[in-house]
Amino acid sequence: MTGDNALGDFLRAARSRIEPGDVGLPGGALGRRVAGLRREEVAVLAGVSADYYARLEQGRERNPSAQVVDAIGRCFRLAPEARAHLYRLAGLHPGREPEPARDRVHPELLRLLEAFPLAAAYVLGPAFDVLAANRVAGALLSPFGAERNMARVVFTHPEAATVFAEWPELARNVVHALRLNAGLFPDDAEISGLVAELDAASAQFRTWWRDQRVAPLARMAKVFVHPGAGRVELTYQTFDVVDAPGQQLLVGTPEPGSASARAVACLAGVAAPA
Repeated sequence: MTGDNALGDFLRAARSRIEPGDVGLPGGALGRRVAGLRREEVAVLAGVSADYYARLEQGRERNPSAQVVDAIGRCFRLAPEARAHLYRLAGLHPGREPEPARDRVHPELLRLLEAFPLAAAYVLGPAFDVLAANRVAGALLSPFGAERNMARVVFTHPEAATVFAEWPELARNVVHALRLNAGLFPDDAEISGLVAELDAASAQFRTWWRDQRVAPLARMAKVFVHPGAGRVELTYQTFDVVDAPGQQLLVGTPEPGSASARAVACLAGVAAPA
């Protein structure tokens, strides 16, 4: 095949890596001329005709539906990144699916949180639940008690407008990022339930939600007014957790040598603020 059949090349390679026993079919590699599944077997598992699947591999059919791509991806047991790549090769834009263990933070990521002793670091889930936090982040969020959903904190907690000195900008960012996640994970019940809850609880949320704006949680500044440490100004960077779609690592750092840096050191138990 020539280089202009990227979709077919990908399908053939993925098919070669799946043995019949991997997908519950009888038989193995013995007696097969090539490794992996036969085209006819993929067609049966994906619910399409053998001729249609053959045309996909041969490049004679280049516009499969999302339903067909989903079915083939399941047949090949593709990881989320490979599934998204298959969508792109088919000219489609995939909806992302959170992992079944979406609320479990990998032990290596937990250790990474503690590698930021003088920063506020925490992991957010797709519905903006704080899944893990280091000591500084936990201290900054302590005024909100046991509530760990950041969207719920921002729009329903009575202390939110006091602790977040620049509440309007932060709240708008939360709405825009939550709408982005709602589009990335359209079947996520936790996100849709949270949106319905906040829509009923907050007129301001309703207003901003209806403006249809979307934006990621990228670099941003946050100003906390902490009851013990005082005013703490942090610049946050956000990183997607590649092996846990929907999870994000946020790390907030103060300006070196500033009053905020001394406050963070105090929260970390390293030194008292000057």
